Amino acid sequence: MNTGTRTPTSSAQSAVRETESPRVGGTSARPDLDEFANDFIESVEALPTYRPTVGCIIPAYNEEESIASVLDSLLQQTRLPDVIHVIVNNTTDATVEFASHYAGPHVRRTGPGEYQETEIFVHDIGVNPDKKVGALNYGYDLVEGYDYLLGVDGDTTADPTAVQNLIDEISSDTRIGGISAIYSIDDTAITGPIAPFLIAGQRAQFAAFNMSNMLKGRNMAVLGGQFSIFSTTALREVMEDSHQQTPWVKDSEVEDSLLSLQIKSAGYLTKISAQARANVGGMHTLRSLDAQQVKWNFGAIELMWPGQRGDTKGQPFHPNLRLRWFEHFSMLVNIITRVMFVLLLVASLSIGAFVFSPVWLIPPTVAVILNLRVALSMKSRNWKDILFALLVAPAEIYMWIRIGHFLRAWTKFASRKQVDNWAEQAKAERGSGNAYLVPLVGLLATVAALTFVWFQLSTDVQSMILWVCWPILGVITVLQTLGMFFSVIRRHRGYRV
Repeated sequence: MNTGTRTPTSSAQSAVRETESPRVGGTSARPDLDEFANDFIESVEALPTYRPTVGCIIPAYNEEESIASVLDSLLQQTRLPDVIHVIVNNTTDATVEFASHYAGPHVRRTGPGEYQETEIFVHDIGVNPDKKVGALNYGYDLVEGYDYLLGVDGDTTADPTAVQNLIDEISSDTRIGGISAIYSIDDTAITGPIAPFLIAGQRAQFAAFNMSNMLKGRNMAVLGGQFSIFSTTALREVMEDSHQQTPWVKDSEVEDSLLSLQIKSAGYLTKISAQARANVGGMHTLRSLDAQQVKWNFGAIELMWPGQRGDTKGQPFHPNLRLRWFEHFSMLVNIITRVMFVLLLVASLSIGAFVFSPVWLIPPTVAVILNLRVALSMKSRNWKDILFALLVAPAEIYMWIRIGHFLRAWTKFASRKQVDNWAEQAKAERGSGNAYLVPLVGLLATVAALTFVWFQLSTDVQSMILWVCWPILGVITVLQTLGMFFSVIRRHRGYRV
Protein backbone atom coordinates (compact mmCIF):
# COMPACT_ATOMS: atom_id res chain seq x y z
CA MET A 1 0.00 0.00 0.00
CA ASN A 2 1.23 3.42 -0.89
CA THR A 3 1.47 5.65 2.16
CA GLY A 4 2.89 8.63 0.28
CA THR A 5 6.39 8.36 1.79
CA ARG A 6 9.75 7.62 0.13
CA THR A 7 12.45 5.39 1.41
CA PRO A 8 15.49 7.58 2.28
CA THR A 9 18.56 7.01 0.14
CA SER A 10 22.08 7.50 1.55
CA SER A 11 24.14 10.44 0.25
CA ALA A 12 26.76 8.03 -1.02
CA GLN A 13 24.22 6.17 -3.09
CA SER A 14 22.87 9.44 -4.48
CA ALA A 15 26.36 10.55 -5.43
CA VAL A 16 27.00 7.29 -7.22
CA ARG A 17 23.80 7.54 -9.19
CA GLU A 18 24.45 11.21 -10.07
CA THR A 19 27.90 10.46 -11.42
CA GLU A 20 27.02 7.35 -13.35
CA SER A 21 27.54 7.87 -17.04
CA PRO A 22 24.89 6.89 -19.53
CA ARG A 23 25.51 3.71 -21.42
CA VAL A 24 25.38 3.38 -25.14
CA GLY A 25 25.05 -0.17 -26.39
CA GLY A 26 26.17 -1.44 -23.02
CA THR A 27 29.46 0.50 -23.12
CA SER A 28 30.36 3.34 -20.69
CA ALA A 29 30.62 6.75 -22.39
CA ARG A 30 32.61 8.38 -19.49
CA PRO A 31 35.76 10.12 -20.83
CA ASP A 32 39.14 9.04 -19.59
CA LEU A 33 39.95 11.72 -16.98
CA ASP A 34 43.64 10.83 -16.87
CA GLU A 35 43.97 11.26 -20.61
CA PHE A 36 42.11 14.56 -20.45
CA ALA A 37 44.38 15.79 -17.62
CA ASN A 38 47.50 14.87 -19.57
CA ASP A 39 46.25 16.63 -22.68
CA PHE A 40 45.42 19.72 -20.63
CA ILE A 41 48.85 19.84 -18.97
CA GLU A 42 50.57 19.43 -22.34
CA SER A 43 48.53 22.26 -23.81
CA VAL A 44 49.43 24.53 -20.88
CA GLU A 45 53.11 23.69 -21.18
CA ALA A 46 52.94 24.43 -24.90
CA LEU A 47 51.78 27.98 -24.22
CA PRO A 48 54.54 30.54 -24.83
CA THR A 49 56.12 31.91 -21.64
CA TYR A 50 57.01 35.56 -21.30
CA ARG A 51 60.73 36.19 -21.77
CA PRO A 52 61.93 39.54 -20.40
CA THR A 53 63.75 41.65 -22.97
CA VAL A 54 67.22 43.00 -22.23
CA GLY A 55 69.04 45.74 -24.08
CA CYS A 56 72.77 45.97 -23.41
CA ILE A 57 74.75 49.19 -23.80
CA ILE A 58 78.54 49.44 -23.70
CA PRO A 59 80.03 52.95 -23.43
CA ALA A 60 83.51 52.65 -24.91
CA TYR A 61 86.37 55.16 -24.74
CA ASN A 62 89.75 54.01 -26.09
CA GLU A 63 88.98 50.34 -25.47
CA GLU A 64 90.75 48.76 -28.45
CA GLU A 65 92.64 46.38 -26.16
CA SER A 66 89.58 45.06 -24.35
CA ILE A 67 86.43 45.56 -26.46
CA ALA A 68 86.83 42.21 -28.25
CA SER A 69 87.05 40.34 -24.93
CA VAL A 70 83.97 42.19 -23.65
CA LEU A 71 81.89 41.26 -26.70
CA ASP A 72 83.16 37.68 -26.65
CA SER A 73 82.11 37.49 -22.99
CA LEU A 74 78.59 38.67 -23.83
CA LEU A 75 78.24 36.30 -26.79
CA GLN A 76 79.24 33.38 -24.53
CA GLN A 77 76.48 34.07 -22.01
CA THR A 78 73.96 31.32 -21.32
CA ARG A 79 71.33 34.00 -21.80
CA LEU A 80 72.17 36.42 -24.59
CA PRO A 81 71.02 40.04 -24.36
CA ASP A 82 68.38 40.72 -27.01
CA VAL A 83 70.48 43.53 -28.46
CA ILE A 84 73.94 44.96 -27.79
CA HIS A 85 74.85 48.58 -28.56
CA VAL A 86 78.50 49.64 -28.42
CA ILE A 87 78.59 53.42 -27.93
CA VAL A 88 82.05 54.65 -28.90
CA ASN A 89 82.75 58.21 -27.77
CA ASN A 90 85.74 60.58 -27.84
CA THR A 91 87.97 57.70 -28.84
CA THR A 92 91.39 58.22 -30.40
CA ASP A 93 92.28 54.58 -30.99
CA ALA A 94 90.88 51.71 -33.09
CA THR A 95 87.94 50.83 -30.82
CA VAL A 96 85.43 51.32 -33.64
CA GLU A 97 87.40 49.09 -36.01
CA PHE A 98 87.74 46.27 -33.48
CA ALA A 99 84.09 46.45 -32.41
CA SER A 100 82.86 46.59 -36.02
CA HIS A 101 84.09 43.03 -36.61
CA TYR A 102 81.27 41.91 -34.29
CA ALA A 103 78.51 44.05 -35.81
CA GLY A 104 75.45 42.23 -37.08
CA PRO A 105 73.21 39.34 -35.97
CA HIS A 106 74.53 36.44 -33.91
CA VAL A 107 72.63 33.16 -33.56
CA ARG A 108 73.59 30.33 -31.21
CA ARG A 109 72.05 26.92 -30.83
CA THR A 110 71.21 26.13 -27.19
CA GLY A 111 69.51 22.75 -27.65
CA PRO A 112 67.54 20.57 -30.04
CA GLY A 113 65.49 23.01 -32.05
CA GLU A 114 66.31 25.83 -29.60
CA TYR A 115 68.21 28.97 -30.54
CA GLN A 116 69.14 32.31 -29.03
CA GLU A 117 69.95 35.33 -31.06
CA THR A 118 71.17 38.87 -30.58
CA GLU A 119 72.39 41.68 -32.76
CA ILE A 120 75.35 43.96 -32.17
CA PHE A 121 75.31 47.58 -33.30
CA VAL A 122 78.35 49.86 -33.16
CA HIS A 123 77.75 53.60 -32.86
CA ASP A 124 80.58 56.11 -33.18
CA ILE A 125 79.12 59.30 -31.71
CA GLY A 126 82.38 61.19 -32.11
CA VAL A 127 83.30 64.03 -29.79
CA ASN A 128 80.90 63.95 -26.87
CA PRO A 129 81.25 66.70 -24.24
CA ASP A 130 79.35 64.62 -21.67
CA LYS A 131 81.80 61.72 -22.05
CA LYS A 132 80.62 58.45 -20.46
CA VAL A 133 77.37 59.99 -19.21
CA GLY A 134 76.54 61.13 -22.73
CA ALA A 135 77.25 57.66 -24.10
CA LEU A 136 75.06 56.04 -21.45
CA ASN A 137 72.14 58.34 -22.19
CA TYR A 138 72.58 57.80 -25.95
CA GLY A 139 72.35 54.07 -25.30
CA TYR A 140 69.31 54.46 -23.06
CA ASP A 141 67.40 56.08 -25.92
CA LEU A 142 68.10 52.96 -27.99
CA VAL A 143 66.87 50.41 -25.42
CA GLU A 144 64.25 52.27 -23.37
CA GLY A 145 61.53 50.02 -24.85
CA TYR A 146 63.10 46.89 -23.36
CA ASP A 147 62.24 45.53 -19.91
CA TYR A 148 65.79 45.84 -18.61
CA LEU A 149 68.92 47.80 -19.43
CA LEU A 150 72.24 46.02 -18.95
CA GLY A 151 75.15 48.43 -18.60
CA VAL A 152 78.62 47.04 -19.29
CA ASP A 153 81.91 48.92 -19.24
CA GLY A 154 84.24 48.60 -22.20
CA ASP A 155 86.82 46.70 -20.12
CA THR A 156 84.55 44.35 -18.13
CA THR A 157 84.10 40.64 -18.76
CA ALA A 158 81.61 38.40 -16.96
CA ASP A 159 81.09 34.77 -16.03
CA PRO A 160 78.96 32.90 -18.62
CA THR A 161 75.93 32.79 -16.32
CA ALA A 162 76.10 36.43 -15.19
CA VAL A 163 73.35 37.83 -17.43
CA GLN A 164 70.98 34.96 -16.66
CA ASN A 165 71.58 35.38 -12.91
CA LEU A 166 70.93 39.12 -13.05
CA ILE A 167 67.72 38.64 -15.04
CA ASP A 168 66.45 35.91 -12.71
CA GLU A 169 67.11 38.05 -9.65
CA ILE A 170 65.66 41.33 -10.89
CA SER A 171 62.58 39.71 -12.44
CA SER A 172 61.83 37.80 -9.25
CA ASP A 173 60.87 40.95 -7.33
CA THR A 174 59.20 44.02 -8.84
CA ARG A 175 60.57 46.13 -5.99
CA ILE A 176 64.12 45.82 -7.33
CA GLY A 177 65.23 48.75 -9.48
CA GLY A 178 68.75 47.57 -10.19
CA ILE A 179 71.27 44.84 -9.39
CA SER A 180 75.04 45.01 -9.56
CA ALA A 181 77.31 42.05 -10.23
CA ILE A 182 79.99 40.99 -7.76
CA TYR A 183 83.13 42.75 -8.99
CA SER A 184 86.72 41.63 -8.91
CA ILE A 185 89.79 42.07 -11.11
CA ASP A 186 91.43 39.36 -13.20
CA ASP A 187 95.12 39.30 -12.26
CA THR A 188 96.24 36.31 -14.33
CA ALA A 189 98.04 38.40 -16.97
CA ILE A 190 99.40 41.13 -14.70
CA THR A 191 103.16 41.59 -14.85
CA GLY A 192 105.74 44.15 -13.78
CA PRO A 193 107.10 45.36 -10.44
CA ILE A 194 104.20 47.61 -9.35
CA ALA A 195 101.07 46.38 -11.15
CA PRO A 196 100.67 43.02 -9.29
CA PHE A 197 100.87 44.82 -5.95
CA LEU A 198 98.31 47.45 -6.96
CA ILE A 199 95.93 44.86 -8.42
CA ALA A 200 96.15 42.75 -5.26
CA GLY A 201 95.24 45.82 -3.22
CA GLN A 202 92.30 46.64 -5.48
CA ARG A 203 91.05 43.04 -5.34
CA ALA A 204 91.11 43.17 -1.54
CA GLN A 205 89.38 46.56 -1.60
CA PHE A 206 86.61 45.25 -3.90
CA ALA A 207 86.19 42.12 -1.79
CA ALA A 208 85.78 44.04 1.47
CA PHE A 209 83.32 46.47 -0.13
CA ASN A 210 81.24 43.69 -1.71
CA MET A 211 81.10 41.68 1.53
CA SER A 212 79.98 44.76 3.49
CA ASN A 213 77.07 45.22 1.10
CA MET A 214 76.15 41.52 1.12
CA LEU A 215 76.01 41.40 4.90
CA LYS A 216 73.64 44.37 4.90
CA GLY A 217 70.81 42.44 3.28
CA ARG A 218 72.56 42.55 -0.12
CA ASN A 219 71.60 46.21 -0.32
CA MET A 220 74.05 47.86 -2.71
CA ALA A 221 74.86 51.51 -2.15
CA VAL A 222 76.33 51.91 -5.64
CA LEU A 223 75.11 50.10 -8.75
CA GLY A 224 78.46 50.27 -10.50
CA GLY A 225 78.26 50.83 -14.23
CA GLN A 226 80.82 48.08 -14.83
CA PHE A 227 78.15 45.33 -15.04
CA SER A 228 74.70 46.18 -13.66
CA ILE A 229 71.13 45.63 -14.79
CA PHE A 230 68.38 48.22 -14.37
CA SER A 231 64.62 48.13 -14.67
CA THR A 232 63.69 50.61 -17.40
CA THR A 233 60.45 51.23 -15.50
CA ALA A 234 62.51 52.38 -12.52
CA LEU A 235 64.67 54.57 -14.75
CA ARG A 236 61.60 56.26 -16.21
CA GLU A 237 60.28 56.95 -12.70
CA VAL A 238 63.64 58.41 -11.69
CA MET A 239 63.54 60.77 -14.68
CA GLU A 240 60.01 61.85 -13.80
CA ASP A 241 60.63 62.28 -10.08
CA SER A 242 63.91 64.14 -10.60
CA HIS A 243 62.66 66.24 -13.54
CA GLN A 244 65.45 64.87 -15.74
CA GLN A 245 65.43 64.24 -19.45
CA THR A 246 67.93 61.40 -19.08
CA PRO A 247 68.65 58.77 -16.39
CA TRP A 248 72.28 59.82 -15.93
CA VAL A 249 73.24 63.44 -15.27
CA LYS A 250 76.51 65.08 -16.27
CA ASP A 251 77.04 67.23 -13.17
CA SER A 252 78.12 64.40 -10.89
CA GLU A 253 81.60 62.88 -10.59
CA VAL A 254 80.03 59.49 -9.81
CA GLU A 255 77.05 59.17 -12.14
CA ASP A 256 76.36 55.59 -11.01
CA SER A 257 76.24 56.55 -7.30
CA LEU A 258 73.81 59.40 -7.95
CA LEU A 259 71.54 57.22 -10.07
CA SER A 260 71.58 54.55 -7.34
CA LEU A 261 70.46 57.16 -4.81
CA GLN A 262 67.68 58.31 -7.11
CA ILE A 263 66.46 54.75 -7.71
CA LYS A 264 66.34 54.20 -3.95
CA SER A 265 64.51 57.50 -3.45
CA ALA A 266 61.94 56.43 -6.05
CA GLY A 267 60.99 53.53 -3.78
CA TYR A 268 62.99 50.75 -5.43
CA LEU A 269 65.62 48.44 -4.00
CA THR A 270 69.25 48.51 -5.14
CA LYS A 271 70.93 45.14 -4.68
CA ILE A 272 74.16 43.28 -5.22
CA SER A 273 73.81 39.92 -6.93
CA ALA A 274 74.32 36.73 -4.97
CA GLN A 275 75.83 34.90 -7.95
CA ALA A 276 76.57 37.07 -11.00
CA ARG A 277 80.27 37.87 -11.24
CA ALA A 278 82.31 40.16 -13.45
CA ASN A 279 85.96 41.17 -13.76
CA VAL A 280 86.56 44.88 -14.23
CA GLY A 281 89.59 46.67 -15.55
CA GLY A 282 92.10 47.48 -12.82
CA MET A 283 94.52 50.38 -12.50
CA HIS A 284 98.11 49.27 -13.12
CA THR A 285 99.98 52.45 -12.15
CA LEU A 286 100.04 54.72 -9.14
CA ARG A 287 99.11 57.63 -11.39
CA SER A 288 95.97 56.03 -12.85
CA LEU A 289 94.89 54.52 -9.51
CA ASP A 290 95.18 57.93 -7.85
CA ALA A 291 93.04 59.61 -10.51
CA GLN A 292 90.34 56.93 -10.31
CA GLN A 293 90.17 56.84 -6.52
CA VAL A 294 90.22 60.62 -6.16
CA LYS A 295 87.33 60.88 -8.62
CA TRP A 296 85.33 58.26 -6.72
CA ASN A 297 86.03 59.86 -3.33
CA PHE A 298 85.33 63.36 -4.61
CA GLY A 299 82.01 62.28 -6.11
CA ALA A 300 81.02 60.52 -2.89
CA ILE A 301 81.81 63.65 -0.87
CA GLU A 302 79.60 65.71 -3.18
CA LEU A 303 76.70 63.35 -2.55
CA MET A 304 77.33 63.23 1.20
CA TRP A 305 77.82 66.92 1.86
CA PRO A 306 74.66 69.06 2.22
CA GLY A 307 74.09 72.17 0.13
CA GLN A 308 76.19 71.17 -2.84
CA ARG A 309 77.32 73.44 -5.61
CA GLY A 310 75.85 72.89 -9.07
CA ASP A 311 72.77 70.73 -9.48
CA THR A 312 73.97 67.80 -7.38
CA LYS A 313 72.05 68.06 -4.13
CA GLY A 314 73.88 66.78 -1.06
CA GLN A 315 71.90 64.03 0.70
CA PRO A 316 73.85 63.30 3.89
CA PHE A 317 71.14 61.14 5.48
CA HIS A 318 70.25 59.05 2.44
CA PRO A 319 70.24 55.30 3.33
CA ASN A 320 72.61 54.50 0.46
CA LEU A 321 75.24 56.85 1.91
CA ARG A 322 75.53 55.25 5.34
CA LEU A 323 78.27 52.93 4.16
CA ARG A 324 80.08 55.88 2.53
CA TRP A 325 80.01 57.83 5.80
CA PHE A 326 81.36 54.77 7.62
CA GLU A 327 84.14 54.35 5.03
CA HIS A 328 85.22 57.98 5.34
CA PHE A 329 85.08 57.88 9.15
CA SER A 330 87.15 54.67 9.15
CA MET A 331 89.69 56.27 6.84
CA LEU A 332 89.92 59.29 9.17
CA VAL A 333 90.63 56.97 12.12
CA ASN A 334 93.28 55.17 10.05
CA ILE A 335 94.96 58.50 9.33
CA ILE A 336 94.93 59.56 12.98
CA THR A 337 96.33 56.31 14.34
CA ARG A 338 99.07 55.93 11.74
CA VAL A 339 100.25 59.52 11.71
CA MET A 340 100.20 59.75 15.52
CA PHE A 341 102.10 56.49 15.88
CA VAL A 342 104.83 57.50 13.43
CA LEU A 343 105.25 60.96 14.96
CA LEU A 344 105.21 59.74 18.57
CA LEU A 345 107.61 56.90 17.78
CA VAL A 346 110.11 59.23 16.14
CA ALA A 347 109.70 61.77 18.93
CA SER A 348 110.23 59.14 21.63
CA LEU A 349 113.34 57.82 19.93
CA SER A 350 114.76 61.33 19.63
CA ILE A 351 114.86 61.81 23.40
CA GLY A 352 115.56 58.18 24.37
CA ALA A 353 112.08 57.66 25.82
CA PHE A 354 111.06 54.71 23.64
CA VAL A 355 109.96 51.56 25.51
CA PHE A 356 108.71 48.60 23.47
CA SER A 357 105.64 46.71 24.66
CA PRO A 358 104.43 43.39 23.18
CA VAL A 359 100.89 44.75 23.44
CA TRP A 360 101.65 46.85 20.35
CA LEU A 361 101.69 43.66 18.28
CA ILE A 362 97.99 42.97 18.90
CA PRO A 363 96.54 45.57 16.44
CA PRO A 364 98.67 44.49 13.45
CA THR A 365 97.98 40.84 14.26
CA VAL A 366 94.21 41.39 14.26
CA ALA A 367 94.57 43.41 11.03
CA VAL A 368 96.40 40.51 9.36
CA ILE A 369 93.70 38.07 10.47
CA LEU A 370 91.00 40.36 9.10
CA ASN A 371 92.85 40.77 5.78
CA LEU A 372 93.25 37.00 5.57
CA ARG A 373 89.55 36.46 6.16
CA VAL A 374 88.73 38.92 3.38
CA ALA A 375 91.11 37.06 1.06
CA LEU A 376 89.55 33.71 1.95
CA SER A 377 86.10 35.07 1.15
CA MET A 378 87.12 35.60 -2.50
CA LYS A 379 85.79 32.93 -4.84
CA SER A 380 88.69 33.40 -7.26
CA ARG A 381 91.42 33.92 -4.68
CA ASN A 382 94.99 32.89 -5.45
CA TRP A 383 98.35 32.86 -3.75
CA LYS A 384 98.86 36.56 -4.43
CA ASP A 385 95.74 37.45 -2.45
CA ILE A 386 96.82 35.25 0.47
CA LEU A 387 100.35 36.66 0.45
CA PHE A 388 99.02 40.22 0.30
CA ALA A 389 96.96 39.50 3.43
CA LEU A 390 99.62 37.65 5.42
CA LEU A 391 102.50 40.05 4.84
CA VAL A 392 102.00 43.21 6.86
CA ALA A 393 103.92 45.52 4.51
CA PRO A 394 101.81 45.25 1.29
CA ALA A 395 98.46 45.95 2.97
CA GLU A 396 99.99 48.73 5.07
CA ILE A 397 101.61 50.42 2.06
CA TYR A 398 98.36 50.17 0.11
CA MET A 399 96.52 51.77 3.05
CA TRP A 400 98.94 54.72 2.96
CA ILE A 401 98.27 55.05 -0.77
CA ARG A 402 94.52 55.10 -0.10
CA ILE A 403 95.06 57.73 2.59
CA GLY A 404 96.72 59.89 -0.05
CA HIS A 405 93.67 59.51 -2.33
CA PHE A 406 91.37 60.37 0.56
CA LEU A 407 93.26 63.52 1.49
CA ARG A 408 93.55 64.66 -2.12
CA ALA A 409 89.80 64.28 -2.65
CA TRP A 410 88.87 66.24 0.47
CA THR A 411 91.47 68.92 -0.31
CA LYS A 412 90.06 69.37 -3.83
CA PHE A 413 86.56 69.52 -2.42
CA ALA A 414 87.50 72.11 0.21
CA SER A 415 89.26 74.27 -2.39
CA ARG A 416 85.96 74.70 -4.28
CA LYS A 417 87.94 74.70 -7.48
CA GLN A 418 85.99 73.25 -10.40
CA VAL A 419 88.04 70.40 -11.86
CA ASP A 420 87.07 67.90 -14.55
CA ASN A 421 88.03 64.70 -12.75
CA TRP A 422 86.95 62.62 -15.76
CA ALA A 423 89.57 64.43 -17.85
CA GLU A 424 92.11 64.04 -15.04
CA GLN A 425 91.56 60.29 -14.97
CA ALA A 426 91.82 60.00 -18.76
CA LYS A 427 95.07 61.97 -18.68
CA ALA A 428 96.45 59.80 -15.88
CA GLU A 429 95.62 56.60 -17.77
CA ARG A 430 97.60 57.99 -20.70
CA GLY A 431 100.58 58.39 -18.36
CA SER A 432 100.41 62.17 -17.89
CA GLY A 433 100.30 64.24 -14.73
CA ASN A 434 102.07 64.04 -11.39
CA ALA A 435 99.25 64.96 -9.01
CA TYR A 436 99.54 61.52 -7.38
CA LEU A 437 102.83 62.69 -5.81
CA VAL A 438 101.18 65.58 -3.98
CA PRO A 439 100.33 63.54 -0.82
CA LEU A 440 103.92 62.30 -0.57
CA VAL A 441 105.31 65.81 -0.93
CA GLY A 442 102.82 67.07 1.63
CA LEU A 443 103.76 64.30 4.07
CA LEU A 444 107.49 65.03 3.77
CA ALA A 445 106.90 68.76 4.23
CA THR A 446 104.74 68.15 7.31
CA VAL A 447 107.30 65.82 8.88
CA ALA A 448 110.08 68.33 8.22
CA ALA A 449 108.08 71.17 9.80
CA LEU A 450 107.09 69.12 12.86
CA THR A 451 110.68 67.92 13.31
CA PHE A 452 111.93 71.48 13.30
CA VAL A 453 109.29 72.55 15.83
CA TRP A 454 109.93 69.49 18.01
CA PHE A 455 113.60 70.28 18.50
CA GLN A 456 112.78 73.86 19.46
CA LEU A 457 110.88 72.61 22.51
CA SER A 458 112.42 71.99 25.91
CA THR A 459 112.83 68.46 27.22
CA ASP A 460 110.09 68.97 29.82
CA VAL A 461 107.59 70.08 27.17
CA GLN A 462 108.56 67.18 24.95
CA SER A 463 108.02 64.73 27.79
CA MET A 464 104.66 66.28 28.60
CA ILE A 465 103.50 65.95 24.97
CA LEU A 466 104.49 62.29 24.91
CA TRP A 467 102.85 61.67 28.29
CA VAL A 468 99.54 63.06 27.01
CA CYS A 469 99.53 61.81 23.42
CA TRP A 470 100.52 58.16 23.92
CA PRO A 471 97.44 57.34 26.08
CA ILE A 472 95.18 59.12 23.58
CA LEU A 473 96.62 57.03 20.78
CA GLY A 474 96.22 53.93 22.95
CA VAL A 475 92.50 54.50 23.49
CA ILE A 476 91.86 55.14 19.78
CA THR A 477 93.86 52.05 18.82
CA VAL A 478 91.96 49.85 21.29
CA LEU A 479 88.62 50.96 19.84
CA GLN A 480 89.88 50.44 16.28
CA THR A 481 91.19 46.98 17.16
CA LEU A 482 87.85 46.01 18.71
CA GLY A 483 86.13 47.09 15.49
CA MET A 484 88.46 44.86 13.45
CA PHE A 485 87.92 41.97 15.88
CA PHE A 486 84.14 42.14 15.52
CA SER A 487 84.59 42.16 11.74
CA VAL A 488 86.75 39.03 12.04
CA ILE A 489 84.16 37.06 14.02
CA ARG A 490 81.17 38.25 11.98
CA ARG A 491 79.48 35.44 10.07
CA HIS A 492 79.66 35.67 6.28
CA ARG A 493 76.50 33.54 5.87
CA GLY A 494 78.07 31.54 3.08
CA TYR A 495 78.60 34.54 0.79
CA ARG A 496 81.60 34.49 -1.51
CA VAL A 497 82.98 37.58 -3.19
